[in-house]
Amino acid sequence: MIDPNIDTLTKDKVNLETSKIAWQELQRFFASGSAVFVTAELDLVEVAHQFSIDNKDQVAAWMQNQQVGLVSDAQALAWLEADADVWAVVVKPWILVQNV
Repeated sequence: MIDPNIDTLTKDKVNLETSKIAWQELQRFFASGSAVFVTAELDLVEVAHQFSIDNKDQVAAWMQNQQVGLVSDAQALAWLEADADVWAVVVKPWILVQNV
């Protein structure tokens, strides 16, 4: 069983590493296939936490429900054309992004 104090520290660390950034600055991550979109209905910090602890079952469920997935070409282009900012957090090797 995971120590709840360790669990909270991990979420706090992920929260501190989350920031708003211009999508344009993340283009290289999109090009390399490591940009992952998280729908607005999900908490970005919680998703990042589940990625960081390698909770494959939860991530697979989100992917099946199309709540998490690789950023599409259409989404990347829309953000680029709108000069959009996104919320982002790094969970190596992924960059998780969400609409601001």
